[in-house]
Amino acid sequence: MSEIPQPQIVDNLEKTLEEYLPSDKLAEVKRIIYGFNAGHPVEKVQIPSDAQKLASLHNFEIQASKFKAIKEQNRAPRLVKIGLVQNSIVIPTTEPIQDQYLAIEGKVEKIIDAAGLMGVNVLCLQETWMMPFAFCTREKYPWVEFAQSAETGIYTKFIQRMAKKHNMVIVSPILERDEAHGDTIWNTAVVISNTGSFIGKHRKNHIPRVGDFNESTYYFEGNTGHPVFETCFGKIAVNICYGRHHPLNWLSFGLNGAEIVFNPSATVGELSEPMWAIEGRNAAIAQSYFVGSINRVGTEHFPVPFTSGDGKPAHSDFGHFYGSSYFAAPDSSRSASSSRSLDALNVAEVDLNLCRQMKDKWNFPMTARYPDYADFLTNYCNLNYTPQIIRD
Repeated sequence: MSEIPQPQIVDNLEKTLEEYLPSDKLAEVKRIIYGFNAGHPVEKVQIPSDAQKLASLHNFEIQASKFKAIKEQNRAPRLVKIGLVQNSIVIPTTEPIQDQYLAIEGKVEKIIDAAGLMGVNVLCLQETWMMPFAFCTREKYPWVEFAQSAETGIYTKFIQRMAKKHNMVIVSPILERDEAHGDTIWNTAVVISNTGSFIGKHRKNHIPRVGDFNESTYYFEGNTGHPVFETCFGKIAVNICYGRHHPLNWLSFGLNGAEIVFNPSATVGELSEPMWAIEGRNAAIAQSYFVGSINRVGTEHFPVPFTSGDGKPAHSDFGHFYGSSYFAAPDSSRSASSSRSLDALNVAEVDLNLCRQMKDKWNFPMTARYPDYADFLTNYCNLNYTPQIIRD
């Protein structure tokens, strides 16, 4: 019996296509995969030398693209540069938690500095960027000790300093400790203004209970609704991780006026990679806004093995976080993905006028029939609901 060949490691889909496809076929394949923006391939942007030098020095990747809109007579272009940061942890999870955090902070600081050199206006970090994604272990300590106040904790103070330094709105997804309500823990995105002030926060709406994602051991579904944060650069919202699997979650941010929705995540290849490139793009199309999808990168090992409740042997890691952060536009185009294995900064210059232009083109809000679906969902939530089934 012949052995099953082991899959080769693919660090970046686009680079692999460029390596093996002739130029004429490559152009058509990219059109099929990435779509056209304003009738042309999504434009790549040259990386400034000082930003590239910083990235090379600290071993992270930078890529940049531009999404255009058609020129209008009554509105000037609304150009905004948005950025996504994916990163691995730095030192082993057995080290003291303060050392683990400071090592991550040092790494992320360099990537934020590069975003500043790129002229980024709004930046989003990955889900719980300040710690390993330890919720697979089901252990409370030491992991809950990473939780801090969203308003006054050390993570927020660091991000406030960086936001003010670079005149940049920064979305900082953290593990929150709510001391005012029984020391409860939440999975929370903190939004910091370009002035360094605290704008607000949003708590994760949907909590997974699948495989090693045992997050309800630590925190439950959020209670902050679907807030949209109106910044000087545009209206932004945050759909944290597992919320991307719920279309009504995306819809609600859109109905509240979001123009850019970030999806900071932590997800592994075997579970979700085939879905990854689809869900954020679907949301951008259906809701006529830009989506920035961020996933952490690397494999994190924990000292005590744990099981997945599937009959398989215990293991000490979650699996490989495959990075692949990308942007999706409301016209169905998208950027190339960041690396599957490296820390990375992905930047896009977008024209927010494209959001309304796609609403005008496709008429999705006009044809949505919200009252009909509101009635249906009201009936469905009734304990006496009967499904509308016509039987042969």
